[in-house]
Amino acid sequence: MWLDALTLQLGYNATLVTLGATCLGVAAGVTGTFLFLRKRALVSDAISHATLPGVCIAFMIMVALGGDGRNLIGLLAGSAISAWVGLLCIGWLTKTTRLAEDAAIGAVLSVFFGFGIVLLTIIQNMSAGRQAGLEGFLLGSTAGMLWSDAVIIAVGGTLTLLVVMTLRRVMALVAFDPGYASARGVNTDRIDLAIMGLAMAITVVGLKVVGLILIVAMLIIPPVAARFWSDRTERVVVISGLIGGVSAYLGAAISASAPNLPTGPIIVLMSFALFLFSMLFAPTRGVLAAVLRHLRFQRRVHMRQGLLALAQGQPIYESYTLRLLRRSGLVQADGVVTDLGKSRASKALRDEKRWEIIRSDQALEGAAALYDGLRALETVLTADQIAEIDRKIGGPQGVTP
Repeated sequence: MWLDALTLQLGYNATLVTLGATCLGVAAGVTGTFLFLRKRALVSDAISHATLPGVCIAFMIMVALGGDGRNLIGLLAGSAISAWVGLLCIGWLTKTTRLAEDAAIGAVLSVFFGFGIVLLTIIQNMSAGRQAGLEGFLLGSTAGMLWSDAVIIAVGGTLTLLVVMTLRRVMALVAFDPGYASARGVNTDRIDLAIMGLAMAITVVGLKVVGLILIVAMLIIPPVAARFWSDRTERVVVISGLIGGVSAYLGAAISASAPNLPTGPIIVLMSFALFLFSMLFAPTRGVLAAVLRHLRFQRRVHMRQGLLALAQGQPIYESYTLRLLRRSGLVQADGVVTDLGKSRASKALRDEKRWEIIRSDQALEGAAALYDGLRALETVLTADQIAEIDRKIGGPQGVTP
């Protein structure tokens, strides 16, 4: 079943859901990158919770006009208006009161969501509302998705993605250095508003697939995971889009392969799985890479201390240091220093004396600032500078590195 789901062989509806969710995942990952870089991750949570009153009010209006209230375009329009009002409330509270942005977000989030729950309860007691299925907007509901619903989601996600790619450079500039962007004539307030508007668009489009409670995960988890893989904005944007698309594709496919398995939560779990993989195995910023760097650093420290002890004729009591020296062929199994060990020990001791001269010479202040006890002297000074230091030390000169 899983293989059939991954190859889109489970039928028309499952294919619709999977493709629509994939488009949404890519757009959410790319859009969320700029929210993450701008340090506005919590805003997306407020936007998502602020959509619920709009969904409920739109349903009531459509029912009052003689419809059944289930038109997806009408519901999404209502959620968009409600989310926009929520954004305006956050901006107003932040600018006209002493509330910090996080406090304003918390207030708007809780009030709008509470109001939405009250309206949802009222709708459930209406004769037309018992079969409305609006509770599906909380966690997403794809079981009854139609072709028109999938088209709306795919088109909305694609259009949002195109706008993001058009504005990506200026949004990245504002995210990293709003002061510099403003000095260059960029209207940072409008760009911030555009970022919030794009996040709102993704939130509204994704209500049917993931729901308003979990959509924030699709906006934030992919860029956080992508950040482990690169320091360059362009690459983070691309990786975030890939992570969002893959997690949505896998989540939708897996949920289609088993009965009554919710799509939205599975997509979020797939996103978290990719985040966990990135956090552990990313080559530069991952946990495994950090552990390996620490072990390499520890090994270099023990080797240096061991070589200095050999050069000064001091006993070595640390068993790990002795093992390292033996593995490197610097000490024999019986503890006798090899010729290579004597040469390396002499070099280590002489480098220590060289560093002492460097730290006492104001002309070499820049090089002295790089001293950490492990850095190779040849990476800091030229051969002529090292030879000059050796003349000050006296003794043998031109020691082979």
